[in-house]
Amino acid sequence: MKDFTRLFDIIHYQNAKYPKSDCYGYKANGQWLKVSTAEVLEKANKVSLSLLKLGVKPGDKIAIVSNNRPEWNETDLGILQTGAINVPVYPTISEGEYKFIFNDAEIKYAFVSDAKLCAKIKAIKNDVPSLQDIFSFDKVDGCRSFDEFLTYGDGGNLADVEAIKANIKPEELATIIYTSGTTGNPKGVMLSHNNVVSNIKAVLPLLPLDSTKRVLSFLPLCHIFERMVIYVYMAAGVSVYYAESMESIAENLKEVKPNFFTSVPRLLEKVYGKLEAAGQNLTGWKKGLYANAMEFARNYSLETEYGFMDKLKYKLYDTLIYSKWREALGGECAGICTGAAALNPLLARVFTAAGIPIVEGYGQTETSPVISVAPFDLERIKFGTVGTVIEKVEVKLDHRDGMAEGEGEIWVKGPNVMMGYYKRPDITAETIVDGWLKTGDVGKFVDYKGSKYLKITDRVKELFKTSGGKYIAPQQIENKMKEIPFIEQIMVVGEGKNFVSALIVPNYLTLSEWATKNNVAANSHEELAKNKDVQKLFEQAIAEKNKNFGQWETIKKFELMPKEWSVDTGELTPTMKVKRKVVTEKFQSIINNFYSN
Repeated sequence: MKDFTRLFDIIHYQNAKYPKSDCYGYKANGQWLKVSTAEVLEKANKVSLSLLKLGVKPGDKIAIVSNNRPEWNETDLGILQTGAINVPVYPTISEGEYKFIFNDAEIKYAFVSDAKLCAKIKAIKNDVPSLQDIFSFDKVDGCRSFDEFLTYGDGGNLADVEAIKANIKPEELATIIYTSGTTGNPKGVMLSHNNVVSNIKAVLPLLPLDSTKRVLSFLPLCHIFERMVIYVYMAAGVSVYYAESMESIAENLKEVKPNFFTSVPRLLEKVYGKLEAAGQNLTGWKKGLYANAMEFARNYSLETEYGFMDKLKYKLYDTLIYSKWREALGGECAGICTGAAALNPLLARVFTAAGIPIVEGYGQTETSPVISVAPFDLERIKFGTVGTVIEKVEVKLDHRDGMAEGEGEIWVKGPNVMMGYYKRPDITAETIVDGWLKTGDVGKFVDYKGSKYLKITDRVKELFKTSGGKYIAPQQIENKMKEIPFIEQIMVVGEGKNFVSALIVPNYLTLSEWATKNNVAANSHEELAKNKDVQKLFEQAIAEKNKNFGQWETIKKFELMPKEWSVDTGELTPTMKVKRKVVTEKFQSIINNFYSN
């Protein structure tokens, strides 16, 4: 096969150009196991034949609710080959959200990964008239197994599948992805084969990938970011190894030794926090050396021509410190691409200084997802930006009141723009105007080395006014405050008030190390957060960062939260973005307290 135009073509493309013995890898019973390209293709065909046996027709909706594993991809490809629509759903959402999505999409069959998810979907089955059956990748009592499902197609004719494939056009609907729904019910984003394939082809030349490389995957496949990247890996002949869980990433990195992986800023923030904490544990000359290496990395610049002494220092830091950081990521990582939320430029500087270049991509589910990204070329990386707009995509900025000069809402046009929201022509018409998708993000262009780099400054809906009429862009303030090593999470508040305040989740790992070194006694996070010395530490650190902002933007009051915000407790979306409305409602009494006097 010379090219691919539909998503299911990609596995055939790999089989023709880069047949792999380890198309996918996964860990079971303590051992890493491999699945070849030929095996993936065979399994995908079995999925297609079994679906046809069950009477699945083009346009039927099939759900996958599962962790990352080879069966996810095999089922995805098998669904798409029949002309049915893959509706991937997060394993972590509530019963009510499952019920809404399954009924809205009229799901006919569901594939789940394990007993817990099987129970979740069985609990709503009677409330979803369209749902005919559930199949589990793991063997689960009371649930039909994936292995049993695959036998349904035995004796089927593969020519039937080929005939259906031949009639599937690139412009036809391939998948419906429901947004995480930070407000109201989630919306179903309709993406065609061509939407996603155009993105794959635009991104493929920009990543440091070829058929000799291997990657570790841990971001959820139900999110378009990781799913599109997996298709990219497939097209490039890259071997994909799936992490066992989010908790096992550190161990799996050392085992797989990936050359590349994707991440979200939240995970990189945690790694950075551990690097900071490691320095707190050292004593004597080692502590001083580590502190100097960390300071050098924090201020690292790709645009500075370093002199002889700085180069000598860097060589020392790299040999004794940075090389250990690389070893923690497997020792062979040539780069990391991050997306789904804004990346603090500090993290990009630190990791790139340590020989692990980080580039930030930008996009949305509605744009399949990539709008812009920088190539992995140190000459063309600009910290603090999300790179240049990808091929065949246009961006314009719609300036409005409250935005700084040169800023505007980012509007996008191109082959990656969604077909629309499923069953919601009203919202589609509001979002796409004359072919231009209104992203809701605020940005500006920065000139760098003859190219225009896109910089995201905030969300349109998150900009707010103080009672004095001054506009506040909370994301900019939050990103600067996150440079404080003791801050894990932060949300700026103050709409309609006379000053800005913040809810702060401390990095308790780093803070506990500091407390021990400074003889600050506390038996719990609650005690630590209320301690006067800790309060003073945060006051001083925040005051220092406040110098970067106008008087109206500075944080005047803050509250240290005793518990980390998470997906499970409802404050974060599955892609680890803060749900501002939820956090505001949950901690309204604290926010009211800021302004009670």
